[in-house]
Amino acid sequence: MDIRQLTLEDFDARAELGMYAFQYRKSTEELEKEKQDFKPERTWGLFEEEQLSAQLTLLPLQTYIHGQVFEMGGIAGVATWPEKRRQGLVAKLLEHTLQQMNEAGQSISFLHPFHFPFYRKFGWETYIEYRKYTIPTNKLPAKVHVEGTIKRGIRDLELLNAIYEKYAAHYNGTLVRDTERWERKLPSGDELFTAVYYNPKDQACGYVIYEIADQKMNIKELVYLDERSRQALWTYIANHDSMVTEVNLQAPINDALPYLLNDPRIEQQVVPYFMARIVNVKHFLEQYPFTVGKVESLSIRVNDSVAEWNNGIWDVLINDEGKAKVSRREALPEGLQQDLWEYSDIDTDIQALTVALIGYKRPLELCSWGKWTGKLEAVYILESRIPVATTHLMDFF
Repeated sequence: MDIRQLTLEDFDARAELGMYAFQYRKSTEELEKEKQDFKPERTWGLFEEEQLSAQLTLLPLQTYIHGQVFEMGGIAGVATWPEKRRQGLVAKLLEHTLQQMNEAGQSISFLHPFHFPFYRKFGWETYIEYRKYTIPTNKLPAKVHVEGTIKRGIRDLELLNAIYEKYAAHYNGTLVRDTERWERKLPSGDELFTAVYYNPKDQACGYVIYEIADQKMNIKELVYLDERSRQALWTYIANHDSMVTEVNLQAPINDALPYLLNDPRIEQQVVPYFMARIVNVKHFLEQYPFTVGKVESLSIRVNDSVAEWNNGIWDVLINDEGKAKVSRREALPEGLQQDLWEYSDIDTDIQALTVALIGYKRPLELCSWGKWTGKLEAVYILESRIPVATTHLMDFF
């Protein structure tokens, strides 16, 4: 058994496994184009007798957390041949890639699960949900006159990204997008439409990316920087009422649209989406932007059954500027024989620590559910020092 990065010679084996596992086929021309863009160093394979048995892709990405950019390892394309399943091969790949992320300084990792319970065994936890709306055109937001202009057909990726960055930085877990990701989002010659709102000062403050098919408008992205741009873009969408019968879109979990509608009885779903896990507790905490306040200290016992470098008690000193100094406690205080874990203020696992720091759940909530145990005063410290934020993600990988 051997785990290694793929080479160009492994492309055909990788493609066959991927098409079989995810139930799709590609033409010879499509595979040739994919081969030209293939980055073999990003895919790890587990080989048995030189045959590819399992694979996954590890993407070097970046994410916003409280407006700060974190290096993130994105896991995608996890696949195994059916005769090789339930033999622990994916487990070995995940453990290996966690080590790779740790060595590369990627302190957090995201993935889209095929089965949430499976990835929970390896330390990942749900970090985001989104709202899915189906809105009949007669229930769309009211059309209003908004100063400024809407320009349709704008595909200036630099302009769109400038709007996106301002919007994305207000959420936790959104991606920092490069040109390659934008080109996949808006490929040339596709059937997607765009429109950009410019305020009276001719500043671009919002955009919508959408498609129209079968009298339905499917919104791929709706991004706005203020209330005026929100109203302008929704008025633009509502102006399609003679062409479409309904509008479909995904929105952040804290989206206020139902409250703002005249009739909020629209079809809504809350959909669990991606999972996250901290890769390196020390690295992540020392980069984390805690709120400004007085100097405070606490200790956290972390249980991580996969990434052993995270296990143990971590002493955390948060200074008045919100920066943390973190050290791992290696031994009991001299002369004491009690269990090491009696000397931590908070006891938790890697999943619960992740969802608290990324903003999906609050410390006091986790404490009330038994996900955190320990001294309540320490929980209150983190409740006050972890900024309040909403998790969101508009991409897929």
